[in-house]
Amino acid sequence: MEICEALAAVGITRTFAIQELTLPLALDGTDLIGQARTGMGKTYAFGVPLLDRVFDSADIEELDGSPRALVVVPTRELAVQVGRDLEVAAAKLPVRLATIYGGRPYEEQIEALTEGVDVVVGTPGRLLDLHNRGELKLDKVAVLVLDEADEMLDLGFLPDIEKILAALTHQHQTMLFSATMPGPILSLSRTFMNRPVHIRAEMTGSAQTHSTTEQVVFQAHRMDKPAVTARILQARGRGRTIIFARTKRTAADVAEELAGRGFAVGAVHGDMGQPARERSLKAFRDGTVDILVATDVAARGIDITDVTHVINYQTPDDPMTYVHRIGRTGRAGHSGIAVTLVGYDELMKWKSINDELDLDRPEPPQWFSTSPELHEALDIPGSAGDTVGPARKVLGGKAPGKTPGGRSRRR
Repeated sequence: MEICEALAAVGITRTFAIQELTLPLALDGTDLIGQARTGMGKTYAFGVPLLDRVFDSADIEELDGSPRALVVVPTRELAVQVGRDLEVAAAKLPVRLATIYGGRPYEEQIEALTEGVDVVVGTPGRLLDLHNRGELKLDKVAVLVLDEADEMLDLGFLPDIEKILAALTHQHQTMLFSATMPGPILSLSRTFMNRPVHIRAEMTGSAQTHSTTEQVVFQAHRMDKPAVTARILQARGRGRTIIFARTKRTAADVAEELAGRGFAVGAVHGDMGQPARERSLKAFRDGTVDILVATDVAARGIDITDVTHVINYQTPDDPMTYVHRIGRTGRAGHSGIAVTLVGYDELMKWKSINDELDLDRPEPPQWFSTSPELHEALDIPGSAGDTVGPARKVLGGKAPGKTPGGRSRRR
């Protein structure tokens, strides 16, 4: 089978639970709801059957350049990631793919659709906009996928999703994938899906965080957090690392601080233009930088399997944000370490997360950058200091003389 050969060529030869459970039903054209935590292989759970059906299914019209499959995702970064994964799987198939999202020129996307596309991956707003303009035809879509549906709900895309679903008035297969199943998502499935089969890749009541992820939580003074983070980044065995901040300003400042200490750092946050964000993500993927500082929204959709460490520089606002953040490590069978720095003013937030997720860590210990406990818990060598070399420039960071928002300072 061409898809299996293409995946084997890049070292993908075994299936994960969600894939084993999903593939037989999806290949048969059944509507389904796939529920599994982030990083558990959902992309190929829908991607393999989608490509197989589009290429070689008797109940789907022969390809003529109008889309036969539509994959809707919540963020630009996830659109790029899913598009890239599908291109890998379709390397030996005569199937044309296009990735469509906001922040890019309309002209190049309209040109791709005009030339002919078989599979479209995109974000709700831009997809709906192009459909309303008459550029994106949905009348022959035979397979619809809603990926990370709970995140689309969180980001306020539910009305756009409902409009896209309402435009598909003909018979088609719908696959919905989500880590959690809040009420509005269940209502959506009941309204627009045809007797869907609900697949859970893990037992009900199982922990919401990966068992392959070691969680280290401690209280850190706000003024000491940069030095603490610099020590953590010198831990033995540390590879690609994502550092999460709550605000765009903090993300920009942390990236600048770490670059000033000699670390190779990229940044991804809302004050950056889309091209700059894409450059940072590409550099993180190809190893040009091994540290990415990101806000929660900007980091959604970053799907890289070999992230060894996640650092919560600021405590998340809620339990599900915590789950999503630390789910960026310990993915696809790899082990990982998630470190949370709880500021003294963040203890109530942490207690809420601890209670909701049953983590049994209500009172994290107080550690400083010089604490032996910190070095022991994270295998940090005694020689680790505040800096690792001369100052560097942040990839995607602030331009000289400008605020994080890009506005020139007035003298």
